[in-house]
Amino acid sequence: MELLFMAVSLLLMALFLFSFLSKWNEITFQRKGLPLGTMGWPFFGETNEFLKLGPNFMKRQTIRYGRIFKSHILGSPTIVSMDPELNRYILLNEAKGLIPGYPKSMLDILGQRNIAAVYGSQHKFLRKSLMSIIGASMVKDRLLPRIDKYMRLHLSNWDAMVIDVQQKCNDMAFLIGFTQIVEAELSSIYDGFKVEFDKLVTGSLSLPINLPGTSYYRGFKGRENVVKILRRLIEKRRAASPATTYDDMLEHLVRDGALNDEEVIDQVITILYSGYETVSTTSMMVVKYLHDNQQALEELREEHFAIRRRKGAGEPVDWADYKSMRFTRAVVLETLRLATVINGLLRKATQDIVLNGFLIPKGWKIYVYTREINYDPILYPEPLKFNPWRWLDKKLESHNHCLLFGGGGRLCPGKELGIATVSTFLHYFVTTYRWEEIGGEKIVEFPRVEAPNGYHIRVLKL
Repeated sequence: MELLFMAVSLLLMALFLFSFLSKWNEITFQRKGLPLGTMGWPFFGETNEFLKLGPNFMKRQTIRYGRIFKSHILGSPTIVSMDPELNRYILLNEAKGLIPGYPKSMLDILGQRNIAAVYGSQHKFLRKSLMSIIGASMVKDRLLPRIDKYMRLHLSNWDAMVIDVQQKCNDMAFLIGFTQIVEAELSSIYDGFKVEFDKLVTGSLSLPINLPGTSYYRGFKGRENVVKILRRLIEKRRAASPATTYDDMLEHLVRDGALNDEEVIDQVITILYSGYETVSTTSMMVVKYLHDNQQALEELREEHFAIRRRKGAGEPVDWADYKSMRFTRAVVLETLRLATVINGLLRKATQDIVLNGFLIPKGWKIYVYTREINYDPILYPEPLKFNPWRWLDKKLESHNHCLLFGGGGRLCPGKELGIATVSTFLHYFVTTYRWEEIGGEKIVEFPRVEAPNGYHIRVLKL
């Protein structure tokens, strides 16, 4: 009888503790005027559901609470907005107390001085510095020839092979990005650097739990090792005689003198991080979409063969060629829309703000969820269909709610660099090879677009 009483008491205590903990966040963050929603468990909040279910979590909460709701994700109380007009207002009004609010894991791993984290005059300063090395004028004059050189090298030996496109595009995106930043020392540090950088990428979107075995721990260790490598390179460059010159982005950042070493390191990591995942994922998915839409593939192929017919054998792609790739640009933009790589943007309220009748308390994050806009049937008729021809109307790219590359003063500074890289990949891929899928591997959409078991194709020369 005594044992039964103890068992019942323990069960009741466990139920009480469970109930108390499940309401802890609701009580802690209770404020009048907040939108409806749930807050989940202490510290963890609803992060697990958010990362595991992704778009389905968003749809479920929207059905329950509307297009603006409260939650607790990635370690912070958060207002989630799926309202297009409100999202545009938030993104364009940084000066009104809506500053970048990226999670602790991302700030710790990408760096406190990366361009996505800073605001105001510091953001303008860093943006100007970045535009001087990755802006459209630099792509035209200096970066495109290097992209062309390494792209041809990367694609040169795929004939009669079964390849994992995901892995090949991952390697390609990193190789192209890294050679732009560091070319002279490439062969000696590339493999080790990439291993550590892959750890960094994985940990950037995780709960900040610094215990061995967690994604955050591995990501933070990856950053530490990446920083060590970059610091040695910077010291080497600073110690070199003025007569020794290096033709890469790191040299420009070091010799320019506008940034200190910590800022240089964070900007290098940011350039690599932002281009790496976007370029690799877009390149993989464009191969998938073109395989499934032969009409688009044939039109794209003809555009690129027309370029080859007016060039000599082995002559590289230049800026005029890139600007003539009208349908290619449409294919890249449609791939970015349909395979949404960037699901949303985070902001933080620096003061209590009332938006759309709801309170956003000081210090709370705002998750501007832009994913659903990519599937708006009014903006994009038949939104789930791969239809690159829709982008031939140039007004669509400049539409108020086209946020594929962010918006306003935070429009991605590497936009043209990214599109030019994928376009160059397509140029050599579709004019050299034909391909067929091997198996039907699953592709997941959230929190990253990826093929967990790879995406395999058989490649043959045309």
